[in-house]
Amino acid sequence: MSRLGAWFYDWGMARSERRFAAGWRRALLADVAGEVLEIGAGTGANLAHYPAALGRLVVTEPDRHMRARLQARAAEPGAPELGIVDAHAESLPFADASFDVVVGTLVLCSVRDPVASLAELRRVLRPGGRLVYFEHVASENARIRRVQELVQPVWRCLAGNCHLARPTGDLLDAAGFLPLTRLRERMPGAPVLVAETIRGVARRG
Repeated sequence: MSRLGAWFYDWGMARSERRFAAGWRRALLADVAGEVLEIGAGTGANLAHYPAALGRLVVTEPDRHMRARLQARAAEPGAPELGIVDAHAESLPFADASFDVVVGTLVLCSVRDPVASLAELRRVLRPGGRLVYFEHVASENARIRRVQELVQPVWRCLAGNCHLARPTGDLLDAAGFLPLTRLRERMPGAPVLVAETIRGVARRG
């Protein structure tokens, strides 16, 4: 993603963050504790919503322009202490069973290989560890999903490899994550092709 693209991402998400996304993030992260890994942290939208007391917070972001904005946000007063790592979700530089919680928000749509990425998340989680997620997903409406699939090749080029028709809930189940909570909800005011989301908490099976 370009420097302009990273800026545009924050600008484009600002209204959604004010209307609903910040509240969704805050609720998802309220009980996060222990050793925490966030993958694909982007420009750091989650940083303001982590609880004050964490054992350790490590975030990954492979895009250098997104990472630059993330580093700036991490340096702001009140931001949690964290380590920032340049790494892709498909190949995490951490030992097995290193974390109590993995967080991923609006990232699994754009990873290059979701099956390999979820296998890595499961690997670095401790037994019984939790995955906290919020993702836009393939529509349940067949006609909308067909349009998502048609548009997806062009959309991926324009939106940092974002996949409109990725069945992330099914992929989580297939990867061995056991749902503790899962809510499917449309993003208010979002374009129909990216409006359907899932969010919740799953346990490493």
